[in-house]
Amino acid sequence: MINDFRFMSFFTSSFNYKAWSLFSIFFFLFSYISFSQDISSSIDSTSIKIGEQITFHIQVETDSTDLVVFPEGQTFMPLEMIESYKVDTTKKDARFQLIKKYGLTQFDSGNYTIPRQKILIGDKTFFTDSLKVLVNNIVVDTTKQGLYNIKPLIEVEKSAGNWWKTLLIIIAFIVLVGGLLYWFLWRKKPLTEAEEIALLPPYERAKLALRKLDESHYLENSEIKEYYSELTFAIRRYIDEKVYDRALESTTDELISRLNLLKEGNKIDISKETLKNLESIFKRADLVKFAKSAPDVELAKLDRNTIDLEIDHVKEVLPEPTEEEKLLNQQYKEAQERKKKRRKVILTSVAAVLVVIAIFVGFGIKYGFGYVTDTLLGNDSKELLEGSWVRSEYGVPPIDISTPQVLKRDNPSAPEDVKTKLNTTAFTSGILQDNMYINVSTTTFQNQGQDAEKKEVDLAKVAAESITDLEKKGVTDIFVKQEKFSTPNGAEGLKTFGTLKIPMLHSEDFTEANYVLLQFASDNKDVLQQILLTWSTDDSYAEKISERIINSIELKKVNQ
Repeated sequence: MINDFRFMSFFTSSFNYKAWSLFSIFFFLFSYISFSQDISSSIDSTSIKIGEQITFHIQVETDSTDLVVFPEGQTFMPLEMIESYKVDTTKKDARFQLIKKYGLTQFDSGNYTIPRQKILIGDKTFFTDSLKVLVNNIVVDTTKQGLYNIKPLIEVEKSAGNWWKTLLIIIAFIVLVGGLLYWFLWRKKPLTEAEEIALLPPYERAKLALRKLDESHYLENSEIKEYYSELTFAIRRYIDEKVYDRALESTTDELISRLNLLKEGNKIDISKETLKNLESIFKRADLVKFAKSAPDVELAKLDRNTIDLEIDHVKEVLPEPTEEEKLLNQQYKEAQERKKKRRKVILTSVAAVLVVIAIFVGFGIKYGFGYVTDTLLGNDSKELLEGSWVRSEYGVPPIDISTPQVLKRDNPSAPEDVKTKLNTTAFTSGILQDNMYINVSTTTFQNQGQDAEKKEVDLAKVAAESITDLEKKGVTDIFVKQEKFSTPNGAEGLKTFGTLKIPMLHSEDFTEANYVLLQFASDNKDVLQQILLTWSTDDSYAEKISERIINSIELKKVNQ
């Protein structure tokens, strides 16, 4: 009985163990299968023509908390990525479905394989399937299409562009503003009647006021108040300008009292009769203006003639101005003229500044404020970018490249035992600390003869050595990315690029820069060609210069 019980226990334990093992394997396989179905890839066509675009799809289904990183850069070699579309996100139950699309193409016919693409989901790495693509050649019917020789190069004059239109607009704008300033500010305007009267001497101005009073129709229209107001204003203004400078604002009693004081102080030899006549007319005018008195018309005319005579009497008793007073008066007039001219100059200067600001803002909106500022103040990188570039060949076999300036030979020094194994020729522009640094070098391995075994050049290893050389020069924080690179004429190599920090001269500070290191190995494995570019990260013109240089690189064989 006991043995049976032990057998049953053993059988049960074995069964549980096997069942648990089978369950674990089943669960693992189920998890693997279910998770492997979360990533899929496809293309919309497996056969295209040369240069035709295909769309590569990557579909990922994952949790909302997972971070998904899709491939970036030219990771689809030998096919070329021409466009990377935005990720399309949709929600499916409690998970997210992400669809990433890439536009790919190829300009050579043949059978190609899109390599597996690496996808990061959280802290795990997954790969898509590789896919085959057939690129068909385009068949040309030469019986229907005539073939002609290549036409020779024809030199043409550089287009003048539309700069002259912009110049005409600026000139027209300046002429318009200048014309307005001249018309309203500098033009000698004809004087108005009031301005002409204001320029007359006080005596003539008083006499003119009386003549204008005679030409008025105040008395005919029984406008006695207006008549006496104009009459007394003429004599008061004359006295205000020549005798007492508060005559216009003084009452009749105050003015007569002041004139008496001036007479008693021998300041002015005015007669008592004149003072009496003025007091009588002023008081009569006050009654007309404030008490609505209405004197006879003939009396009003008589008062007018009396004022005319008293103006003459006041003029006769006034002392002649001294030479000092005349000089002061002349200086005053000249000061007033200078004041008016200074005001015109200030207004013209303000208008000119506003015109310059308007032109600057207009060009800034059209071309960018940074570009306009650099054009006006000057920028070394901008001048290099827009200057005359030089296309030349460096080294053997030659590296054909366009640069803003001719590169200068700068062969590095090496020990004699190294020279027997390899020979390096280098050409540079600038130094590492400049906003733009260019280094083109060709290394020939001397020990690889016809009978020697030619070793494969490991470009990644050579790139690592180049990075180490930069570190020896004090460069720090080098961020490294690598990808395959092809020149316009089909030479393939390795592109190492990223950012780094370069030590500044005579300082402990560092400046951040971008760099690109291009490396190529010849077919017979005895030549290494390198192009190194570094430029400041905050220099947009240097960025464009580097792009133009990289796009111009062509490698030629010795027989070429």
